[in-house]
Amino acid sequence: MVFKAFDDLDKPDMEIIRDCVHCGFCLTSCPTYLQTGNELDSPRGRIYLMRSAIEGKIPMGEAFVKHMDLCLGCLGCETACPSGVLYGRLIESVRAQIERRYRRPFLERLYRSVLFKVFPYPRRLGFLLPLLYLYQATGIRKLVQSSGILGFSKRLLHMEGMLPSVESPFLSSNLPERIEPRGRRQFKVALLTGCIQSVFFHKTNLATVRVLVQNGCEVFIPRDQVCCGALSLHSGRLSEAREFARLNIRVFEREEVDAIVVNSAGCGSAMKEYGEILRGDRGYYERGVRFSKKVKDISEFLAEVGLQGNLGELRLRVTYQDACHIAHAQRIKEQPRKLIRQIPGIEFVELGESDICCGSAGIYNLVEPDMSEKLLERKIFNLRRIKPQVLVSGNPGCLLQIGMGIRKNGLGIKTLHLVELLDLAYRNRS
Repeated sequence: MVFKAFDDLDKPDMEIIRDCVHCGFCLTSCPTYLQTGNELDSPRGRIYLMRSAIEGKIPMGEAFVKHMDLCLGCLGCETACPSGVLYGRLIESVRAQIERRYRRPFLERLYRSVLFKVFPYPRRLGFLLPLLYLYQATGIRKLVQSSGILGFSKRLLHMEGMLPSVESPFLSSNLPERIEPRGRRQFKVALLTGCIQSVFFHKTNLATVRVLVQNGCEVFIPRDQVCCGALSLHSGRLSEAREFARLNIRVFEREEVDAIVVNSAGCGSAMKEYGEILRGDRGYYERGVRFSKKVKDISEFLAEVGLQGNLGELRLRVTYQDACHIAHAQRIKEQPRKLIRQIPGIEFVELGESDICCGSAGIYNLVEPDMSEKLLERKIFNLRRIKPQVLVSGNPGCLLQIGMGIRKNGLGIKTLHLVELLDLAYRNRS
């Protein structure tokens, strides 16, 4: 029997599949394989399944989808692969096929639909702020946690545990569209404020702006920017991701800038792919390529231009968690460490398995909580070994995920975005 698993729209590229020589170098870099020991939960195993589906040997059934869903999309396999297999493009294409051609159970479809109707839209997220503020400020949260009422759903339990601290019931909107540098202007940059970032991590955006202006940057923050499309892109909603990309290209290209600075790993990774995901779009492909070339993670940008001004002393024992879409997708590893070590007084200690995913991975921890928690336990084990005072990362998802593990285990470790640590050092100077 020959199966028709895929159609021709966004079909996995057989040439990329053939690049895999099944050497196995990816195995020790794959978090899901390290947990399950199942070959089909490894990159080369998933590639084998993809090829079998293309050749009509297997259907797009529950088993196939399960192995694809379990993939974090962390791309640790890409940095380990000696053949340069572009696994990320394959898994994105396969997930696009699954999204269109596989009918998930009703409750699963409903759950995912709600996530994508809310998360990419800051105003919609903003409507939740008063509810979350009351939930935390009135003691309802402690009551819910002690009652165990959420124990019936691992997903809801995980989501509740990750909730960030909400200090105000109102959506912060005190970032002007244009901010002048401190001293002489040396660069003009645009800043992506993000969807979840702008609502729950507004302090990180404020710190990013302060550090940029301290380093001679005029900062342009387009009012009408939209979601970068990362959540959609990595979940198989390619049409949605492409529309977000087109909208952002139109918004950001209104002003000529030296760089488009991003302080969230997944966002930066997705925006560096705009040219690729818009390939074949005559109106946007070349514009997407030009746009992507300007995208810089905040650590990448600061390391390139060099930190300016005096940094105050911070007597802290600090470690760094490599966010997957910074370390593996964008290949940025040494720059954040270099910046941390420039702060006087810092004792920097390496975190074991720092580049193994913590289990956050976009919405992964909300749809695959069991595997997510196993990976978080692995991260907590490595934190216990080095006992830092502060864990630093370049991604809000990692900070939420690991912060939850720290609280549950009573470790007393503070979590900060890299740019928040730099901002603290600048403000601590004498």
